[in-house]
Amino acid sequence: MEKVVTIPRELAENGKLVIIPHEEYEEFLHWKRTVKTYKSTAAEKKALKKARRDFARGEYLTLKELEK
Repeated sequence: MEKVVTIPRELAENGKLVIIPHEEYEEFLHWKRTVKTYKSTAAEKKALKKARRDFARGEYLTLKELEK
């Protein structure tokens, strides 16, 4: 018996549709339930923003400079 699946055009065109084997989906769900994600603090976000600004301005040390 053939099965027909209709995929909404907007899902297919916008790249929002992902098709994976059921076994891989089950593995993903298991991973999602068991792995804890990291939430950075406000201070860490502020420090990262400053570090990115400093790097963009060229204010950083190379590894060799740090070793000296």
